[in-house]
Amino acid sequence: MPGTCVVGLQWGDEAKGKIVDLLSDSHDLVVRYNGGANAGHTIVWGNRTFKLSLLPTGILKPNILSVIGNGVVIYPPRLLEEIQQLHTAGIPVGKNLCISNHAHVIFPYHMEEERCSEKESAAAIGTTGRGIGPCYQDKANRACGIRLGDLYYPDYLKERLNHIVPRKNKLISALAECTGVEPKLFTVEGILEEYLAYAEQLRPYVQDTVHLLHNQLDAGKKILFEAAQGSLLDVDHGTYPYVTSSNTLPSSIWSGSGVSVRNVDRIIGIVKAYTSRVGRGAFPTELNDELGNRIRTVGREFGTVTGRPRRVGWLDAVALRYTSMLAGVDEITVMLLDVLSGIPELKICTGYQSGNQRIDQFPGDSFLLETCQPIYETLPGWSEDLSKIRKWKELPINAQKYVQRIGELLHKKVSYVSIGPDREQTLKPDC
Repeated sequence: MPGTCVVGLQWGDEAKGKIVDLLSDSHDLVVRYNGGANAGHTIVWGNRTFKLSLLPTGILKPNILSVIGNGVVIYPPRLLEEIQQLHTAGIPVGKNLCISNHAHVIFPYHMEEERCSEKESAAAIGTTGRGIGPCYQDKANRACGIRLGDLYYPDYLKERLNHIVPRKNKLISALAECTGVEPKLFTVEGILEEYLAYAEQLRPYVQDTVHLLHNQLDAGKKILFEAAQGSLLDVDHGTYPYVTSSNTLPSSIWSGSGVSVRNVDRIIGIVKAYTSRVGRGAFPTELNDELGNRIRTVGREFGTVTGRPRRVGWLDAVALRYTSMLAGVDEITVMLLDVLSGIPELKICTGYQSGNQRIDQFPGDSFLLETCQPIYETLPGWSEDLSKIRKWKELPINAQKYVQRIGELLHKKVSYVSIGPDREQTLKPDC
């Protein structure tokens, strides 16, 4: 049966987890295929809130098989912490979780390498410090990459670490000397002991997920693919170099899970009603004023993983046209519409001005985006509280028009509108 992909169309944090949770009821599997513990999703389930980074959203439902694909990089302590969080809450994690034996593993030296690199302010990307970038670097250069399945062959793992750890210690020392920080160095024995223990705890979940997924497809099961982060952070098509280290678009389903994108017939783009981003990089519609502070406070715009305040600004339709094109979305959902209640006038960026030239196509290079000034269209706001509304037609007319205008600018159907964290605060519009 054909599957579905949910993908964020901005710089991440679009509230994808809520839509994945809603859609998971009509799917048999939920698959995470990129990123690592640098991406987080918050799920409100009944009267409880869960903040997860590595576990797919479907893990809250024991009848759904949650799969972490080979394209994800895994930090075992964080994954075990999330599993324990659910066990403590009385939510079983067992046969409903499978982890690819080909997913690459994050080690402490990856985080130390990133810490020393990010201390050089001129070269800092503004990462989460979770070792994601260095792990993906090792995966690509092959000489230092270690897969999860390697942890179950201690002699082979030790042989690999005997080569890798001295090399990493030299690199970390050199970086620390450049940036003036005190380096933390590692031993083969210490890492081997620590990670063999993690491997035993994770053993029940680890398997060849490529064959698993194809067997599920052959059995007629329906798969929901969950993209981490946002399309503007894609390493190839995002605002380079201020991007993540993985491909965040639906096209990486194939490489990140082993399942052809031909098995996906519905791609849903998630759009926040305004824009936010974390870390450095160009942000044409950013609001560095009291209104920006208001949106940040009302929208609780603080990173799920790091707790860092997010930068916020008006909705950018130029960027969204670009990412909806790249992602090949069939429809969009508009999230956090309620955050904009009480703002008399709302703005949507419909083009850029760069020097004397109007630009209607999004420049993927951050240094070019820095030269762009937003051209705005202004719409009337609304003052009503949206939290108790349960039907689209009950929304204030200006809220309806704002959503409709987003759909018009992107030339896409709006399939859902979210006005709060709870499931029932999700509306199906007539547009």
